[in-house]
Amino acid sequence: MPGLGVQDRWNRNHPVTVILSMHKLSGWDDTIVALATPPGIGAIGVLRLSGREAISIANRLFPAKDLMAQASHTLHVGFLRHNGVMLDEVVISLFHGPKSYTGENIIEISCHGSPYIHQQVLDACISEGARLAKPGEFTQRAFLNGKMDLAQAEAVADIISSNTEASLRTALNTMRGGFSARLKELREQLIKFSALIELELDFAQEDVEFADRTAFYTLIAQLKESTGQLLTSFQLGNVIKNGVSVAIIGKPNAGKSTLLNVLLNENRAIVSDIPGTTRDTIEEVLNIDGILFRLIDTAGIRQHSSDLIENAGMERSKEKMKEADLVVFLFDAADPIDEILAMKTEIDEAGLKYLLVANKLDSYDGSMDKFKDLPPITFISAKNNQQIRELKDAMTAAVLEGQINTESTVVTNARHYHALKEADLSLNEIRAGLDNGLPGDLLALDIRRCLHYLSEITGDISNEDTLDYIFSKFCIGK
Repeated sequence: MPGLGVQDRWNRNHPVTVILSMHKLSGWDDTIVALATPPGIGAIGVLRLSGREAISIANRLFPAKDLMAQASHTLHVGFLRHNGVMLDEVVISLFHGPKSYTGENIIEISCHGSPYIHQQVLDACISEGARLAKPGEFTQRAFLNGKMDLAQAEAVADIISSNTEASLRTALNTMRGGFSARLKELREQLIKFSALIELELDFAQEDVEFADRTAFYTLIAQLKESTGQLLTSFQLGNVIKNGVSVAIIGKPNAGKSTLLNVLLNENRAIVSDIPGTTRDTIEEVLNIDGILFRLIDTAGIRQHSSDLIENAGMERSKEKMKEADLVVFLFDAADPIDEILAMKTEIDEAGLKYLLVANKLDSYDGSMDKFKDLPPITFISAKNNQQIRELKDAMTAAVLEGQINTESTVVTNARHYHALKEADLSLNEIRAGLDNGLPGDLLALDIRRCLHYLSEITGDISNEDTLDYIFSKFCIGK
């Protein structure tokens, strides 16, 4: 169609519009209800209704006031009744769509926190025409009704599951649209040039070029840099979201269990002067500056042992060492340098990220010159709690490799990462096509592929099965 740009062609059969229409036809404009607060006994519980009939259903249960005549974003106090039975005294929050979380009419019923009351109110709503919501269905409706894109919707789940300040701030930044804005910028730049490429197809017989190929090379380089930064941020994002596994290794009686206890500030591991006290791994979680470290205290590793149980423990220690994101190699500062080097070589050969930590600084009176050929060492006394803050700082620096800035765009979602990777590969193909003088129609196909993967992240391109899978991981009531 002459003069029809890529964005217009793209929107003509907009996939999300198609999906939304499918949902409408399959009953997705009905009214749903669910408990929005955690199940169990509490001061209050909140039940949420969303859908076309949400207000009328609540109105039939709330004789104190005509909710149909009330303004949006108002609160109302009264008794709920069903079939002549008083259920509870409640506070009803009323929201008219589209100015609501889901974009639909919403009623939130704040009642007393009795599981029996919650069930009675749920049953009453269902008997009046609502149905029980599926996991994540409220947020899914918010996405389908254009209240947020898919990346923002997934960030809602990340906020709910966040357990550190860093993971919360990163998820909040995504939910506020920081990541989506970055993707929109990338997509719009590519669409502008793609429109010129497709315009050339409309005037193919005139053999004209509207798209400056030199400028396109510059744009591809800029897009490659941006996608590269986002892809690189996934390593940091994974640390923020999932934490870091840290294996504390060293020979028997190096002080590993003492160090674990000091880091945790509790007596979690048995401490003894007898070498080999720890026979199996002990795992605990520690929050350092907003990052979760999963600490693994391993059995001591030494060259030879006739004890079958100790040998089994050492094998497990080496397995944990190879699986860890970070290895803390703890040794006695008085140990012979050849023993330290031998263990360091084994870690190097495994290609692991590690910290060298010299323990028992309080009792070491030897020369520091013996450590001069080793990488930087953190000197501590686990027994006397000396230099432990410095060790924590070194652990944080080792995994973050620089200052963390959760206000910047950080990729934490594996689905987003893989889509960005495909988009980056598509950019390579576009550049190769330019190098080889590829015709405009073939270039347009490569550009469409790149746009497809960028749009897949925000949900501009998706399918019903993908959406159902994503939102099924949410809790019911959200």
